[in-house]
Amino acid sequence: MNSPFQDSRPRALSVSELNHQAKHLLETSFMQVWVEGELSGFSRPSSGHWYFSLKDRKCQVRCAMFRGSNQRIRELPKEGDQIRIRGKVTLYENRGDFQIIVEHLEPAGLGALQQAFEELKRKLQLEGLFDAARKKPIPAVPRHIGVVTSPTGAAIHDILTVLARRCPAIPVTLYPTAVQGKAATADIVRAIQQAQAHGVADVLVIGRGGGSLEDLWCFNEESVARAIADCSIPTVSAVGHEVDVTIADFVADLRAPTPSAAAEKISPDQREWSRRVDETQARLANAIRRSLQRLDTQMTHLTARLRDPRRELMDKAQRMDELDMRLGKAMTGILGQQELRMNHLKQRLLMQSPSRHLDHGRDRLERMRDKLHDAIRQRLDRHHDKLSHTSQTLHVVSPLATLGRGYAITRRERDGAIIRDASEVAKGESITTRLAKGDLTATVTGVHPPNEPAD
Repeated sequence: MNSPFQDSRPRALSVSELNHQAKHLLETSFMQVWVEGELSGFSRPSSGHWYFSLKDRKCQVRCAMFRGSNQRIRELPKEGDQIRIRGKVTLYENRGDFQIIVEHLEPAGLGALQQAFEELKRKLQLEGLFDAARKKPIPAVPRHIGVVTSPTGAAIHDILTVLARRCPAIPVTLYPTAVQGKAATADIVRAIQQAQAHGVADVLVIGRGGGSLEDLWCFNEESVARAIADCSIPTVSAVGHEVDVTIADFVADLRAPTPSAAAEKISPDQREWSRRVDETQARLANAIRRSLQRLDTQMTHLTARLRDPRRELMDKAQRMDELDMRLGKAMTGILGQQELRMNHLKQRLLMQSPSRHLDHGRDRLERMRDKLHDAIRQRLDRHHDKLSHTSQTLHVVSPLATLGRGYAITRRERDGAIIRDASEVAKGESITTRLAKGDLTATVTGVHPPNEPAD
């Protein structure tokens, strides 16, 4: 029964329900966001995930960047860095913390550099500066190599090391330049022009070692790109590591993934040359020896031909007999092969005879009929056993079986209700008792509660 003082207040949400609904609302309201701010409270537990806050002068927001996403970040962010992130707004339900799941992270301002890169790339591409048709071929064996790079950087050291190993005879001229900073752009253009004016190099390597996008930016400047495009010397761009791509790579006549790779591409291998010279010398000696042997054989053959004509006729006659015998053997062999092939085709024809297939089908039909009869018989046996078992179970639980063991069912005469308690009938009331065989009708002469002895 309902209480007259039933609580009419609205149902209260559990904390879990509230947090779950808030999380769903946030994730459906914000598909993806870009946020910029100062990195704070950076932590990197053993799981490899990153946890930090992004803040400005007034507010902050918690962020989580899982290992699958942060593995693509080449440089570990530091406390106080100004960064831009892209991610999804959500709620960490266990603590009720509003947070951003970060999918991408970059230094603040990097997006502007990337946009400038793409705009200049499109501009120069439309002008045809990237076309393969305008690229000059790199000499297979350069007589003189020019290098435009820093005299103190790792790039010149790597280039000279590779050239000293592969072909130290090729002279190298360094045209020194800054490769980073505001002054580097004009410095690189000046070095390229100086190499052209010098006029000794027949291939020009332009590059530097790896670094961030900002470090490599001088190789993305339009003036550098046009200086490379206008250079009369075939150019090789060797900027950064394999993953780094600059405008200079597109404009140059050849792009090398690293300065070392550039030296590998433009220089012949002296050890390979020595091996090829040895192989060529050996092939030449073998060719001369074979030529002399062939001439000697021809002379011997011509000498042998200067003999009695009757001997020549005898040889021809013997040769004719040999050919005749070979022809007879060949014809016999061909006829034998044709006979074998015909017998094989006859055998295949017999194997494909309809009567053979019909016999096989009849045998298969008989086997299937026997299997069907066996399956039907087995299924009928299983159903018969199941029916017998069910009948026995029903008999065990049947009320009639209970009556057969001496029990009885008593009902009130007036309404037919089964009597389970003596207090359900009154003295003088008629009752009917069902036995295993037949019924009894009686009148109640006394009613005794369960704990009261009968008279």
